[in-house]
Amino acid sequence: MKKTILALALVAGLPVAAHAQDAEAGKAVFNVCKACHGIGEGAKNQVGPVLNGVIGRKAGTAADFNYSEAMKASGLTWDEATFAEYISNPKAKVPGNKMVFAGVKDEQKVKDLIAFLKTNP
Repeated sequence: MKKTILALALVAGLPVAAHAQDAEAGKAVFNVCKACHGIGEGAKNQVGPVLNGVIGRKAGTAADFNYSEAMKASGLTWDEATFAEYISNPKAKVPGNKMVFAGVKDEQKVKDLIAFLKTNP
């Protein structure tokens, strides 16, 4: 009986592990972002702003980047939930922003991307 309960407890824990953030997987997701965004030591603004320290930063405030009025006026701060909503559909979250990107629709990829971004404070 104890073995059965232990086995059920282990199986119940599996879905949680499957949904954890994976920064290494997020690095691969970031490949679609790096055409426009720099990250890491020595990164520079490109078509989009540098994403170092983006999680926790107020939207529209990266140094020396020319943001749209919509982004500057959005009032957003990039916490995990806000960033996840934005990156899944940028035009819906901040109408009028300049980002020309359809979004990352896969929830796990979004979580992994956020984990990767958090490794670049």
